[in-house]
Amino acid sequence: MQTERVTFLTTPDHKAALDAFAASNGMSVGHVVREATSRYVVEGDMTEDDRFKLLIHELDEALPAMHAALDAAIEGQQRLRADIDARLREAGLSDAEHTAWA
Repeated sequence: MQTERVTFLTTPDHKAALDAFAASNGMSVGHVVREATSRYVVEGDMTEDDRFKLLIHELDEALPAMHAALDAAIEGQQRLRADIDARLREAGLSDAEHTAWA
């Protein structure tokens, strides 16, 4: 694939945000810019109904990962609470004394 260079000017804050977004998503800045501009060009020709369909599709793809992250957070919280309860019992506190924080 033949490529061409595109240069654009932006603020230091916008550049930092772009760098951070790309890094946190395991992408290069160039990839993020190409993806964003491709979506912008494609969505410019879309009807409102088409935009909603695209949004629904993106949500459908994102929801499983979101559910998994929430499940993992809940499990982690439950393990943490169980560990704290066990440590408080080991320290000799009764259930009544250490459940007030829960």
